[in-house]
Amino acid sequence: MLTEKLTHLELADSRSKDQPNSIRIFVLKEAFRTNTNKVMKDIFIFCLLFALGLSSLSGKTHEELLAPYEARIWEGDESKRFLYRTASPDKVTKGEKYPLLVFFHGAGGRGNDNKGQLLDAGGLVAFQKEAIRSKRESYVFAGQVPKGSRWVDVGWNLLGHRMPKVSDSMKMAFDAMDAFIAEDKIQVDSKRIYVMGLSMGGYGTWDAIQRRPGFFAAAVPICGGGDKSLAKNLIQLPIWAWHGDRDSVIKPVRSREMIEAITKAGGSPKYSEIKGRGHNSWVDCWNSQEMWDWLYSQTRR
Repeated sequence: MLTEKLTHLELADSRSKDQPNSIRIFVLKEAFRTNTNKVMKDIFIFCLLFALGLSSLSGKTHEELLAPYEARIWEGDESKRFLYRTASPDKVTKGEKYPLLVFFHGAGGRGNDNKGQLLDAGGLVAFQKEAIRSKRESYVFAGQVPKGSRWVDVGWNLLGHRMPKVSDSMKMAFDAMDAFIAEDKIQVDSKRIYVMGLSMGGYGTWDAIQRRPGFFAAAVPICGGGDKSLAKNLIQLPIWAWHGDRDSVIKPVRSREMIEAITKAGGSPKYSEIKGRGHNSWVDCWNSQEMWDWLYSQTRR
């Protein structure tokens, strides 16, 4: 049986000068402790086939995939800066309104290159596979947390937390997002603003919807955690949480307890706990056509 982290699969990012279809498979420290070769082989094959499916989409480099995502900088208080990227639907008709996907990256996307937030864990390629900007006709907003910072200032090993003071990155993300939506040329449908995030960004997703419970139309927090004492504020929000049952980085109890608290308060959230999956349940989430269809069908009540 697996007792530690499973493989963490990523597509090579532009910093390695590789193309998206050049795959690196990182085995985290103490990964694959198992007493059976069959379990290891099955998981390896599953992850590899998924990655190959993503990476064979277009043959484009990451720089080409990033091109539609405009690099921007938000100037915050006290000379603080927030890096982010935005993208518009492939075709925008004057007078029409379009959905917006707000994406919170994981710890691996931190930095100051204004690229890592989309390259982290294959997010950009997953969005390309799903044709976010064409088939879904969606805007995208993706900010980047600097190294050493977090979307939510809490320990990831905690089995619970109360919502802390808003972090600098989250505050500036809200400010930059609000300004983007308010731009004259941007045609965001205020009733179709969705939020999604993985790991550190899963915490960010829970934090965002708890700070703005009436703002988003739907949320997909992946292997994160929130403040269950605020669950009553989320009963009207469509939520689909994801977690791996063998996640040793962020315990699945963090998602379970949020879902249980919201349900107890009168909500009807969805929850997918992936059997045998470690700290990379975003693989299953992004590969779920049902999830994408569900997300983009939601309208704020």
